[in-house]
Amino acid sequence: MWRPVADTGALLRFRAGMVRDGSRALALAGSAGLVLITVLAGWLPAYLPDGESRRTDVLSLLPSAMVGVFVVAAISAAASGGGRELLPREEAVAFPLSAVTDHLGALVMAPLNIAWLLQSWTLLGATAYVAGPTPRLLLSQVVVVTWLVTATALAQVVGWAFELLRRSRHGVWGSRIVLVAVGAAAVQLVATDRLVPLLQRSPTLHVTIASLRVRTEVTAGFFATVASLLAVTALAVAVGVALADVVSRRPARDELRLETAAQEPRRDPGSDLVAVMRTDRVGIWRSLPLRRGLLVLTVMPGGVAIAGDLPWQLLTILPGLVASGGALLFGVNSWCLDGRGALWRDSLPVGPELAFVARALVLVEVLLVATAGTVAMAAMRAGVPTAAELAAVSCGALVVVGQVVSASLRWSVRRPFAVDLRSARATPAPPLVMVAYSARLAVSTTLVGLGFSVLALVPWEWSVVVALPMLLLSAWRLSRTAAAWGDPVTRGRVVATVAS
Repeated sequence: MWRPVADTGALLRFRAGMVRDGSRALALAGSAGLVLITVLAGWLPAYLPDGESRRTDVLSLLPSAMVGVFVVAAISAAASGGGRELLPREEAVAFPLSAVTDHLGALVMAPLNIAWLLQSWTLLGATAYVAGPTPRLLLSQVVVVTWLVTATALAQVVGWAFELLRRSRHGVWGSRIVLVAVGAAAVQLVATDRLVPLLQRSPTLHVTIASLRVRTEVTAGFFATVASLLAVTALAVAVGVALADVVSRRPARDELRLETAAQEPRRDPGSDLVAVMRTDRVGIWRSLPLRRGLLVLTVMPGGVAIAGDLPWQLLTILPGLVASGGALLFGVNSWCLDGRGALWRDSLPVGPELAFVARALVLVEVLLVATAGTVAMAAMRAGVPTAAELAAVSCGALVVVGQVVSASLRWSVRRPFAVDLRSARATPAPPLVMVAYSARLAVSTTLVGLGFSVLALVPWEWSVVVALPMLLLSAWRLSRTAAAWGDPVTRGRVVATVAS
């Protein structure tokens, strides 16, 4: 294992060396900020005002929250074809990686995910709130951090196992059958009200007890729990190495099927705008990570809303989650969809404004389709909405989509990256940049969702009145970005970057 560990360290230094000079200080500040937030999340909540009923409620949710960390990490690893890659596929041709190095790199990259970070901070904060300001709070958090490591390693095993299923002879249909079976089981658990009792009996209950019992005394159970989690982690890493080795020896059937499929020519478009938009749509729906990501973004929040029986007043949060997640799939670096074809696209006899409008419209329609699917799923259990609730959800969805599109295209023009989105494990930007983008989108869209949840309690006209100036602000920001894209120097820099 020492050689792969050394190779992983070398690759991390290699990735750090690729950071531009002006961005290194920002990257260091961002890394320090993540560490600081983690420390504060695991310490400050212990000093919140006492409230036995609230502490009891939080305590009852801790085992389920630990399961949630594993579920989110497993879905992320499975959807991304085994986890994020430390070295892009094309660069790995010149620097071949062993399966062990690839697996370790995926483990290192797993925490650089805003969903993983938010859940981890929530779990640390909830533990600190329940434990209180005791001198042994650090020991309680040691158990929680150990569980986070164990859950990430186990989730990586699930990701490699699912990718191995995909790459088997009939893996495409096999993976679909597994997904349908898991979804049907989840629906049955929710419909029969057995989901919560099942979560309360999960093994994480023992982890929760061990992390909180250490407040009063340090017993052998504390050391046994930590040792057991570390043993499970070591076993999961070993199993993940074996699965990654098998996966690396099999062809990626999904990717090859998309790249080698014969596409029937369609009728000529009626206008230049339709032609450019058709090309943009093809770049999205024929990209494997985008198709998987949009499916997960549509189904997961809707499934959570169904399981949690969310009312219409709280459904205003969902459009922001879906829109920000969809933008993180490609929107924050939207011109990378063209890849090397960006040189050809820029040479077409159409104005740059038309290409920008087409990209913006396609991004809007993709986000709206995913948002509509999520809200439709959630509405199956939320019941019939009032006019105010329907207006709040609809206006909130339009506002967050406008915010996300304007921010994404602004970042795409200001800071492009060269990314090959044909790989199922690719991301549109480097890990730390993705964390920063996701944090900014999550904060803004969540605040908007909370605001419209309040507007759901007042007449529907208020939602329209509040949404109109926010939509105009997003349109003004888009116009400024369009003007920047029209500058030949700026456009040449973006095209040269994404095509390199």
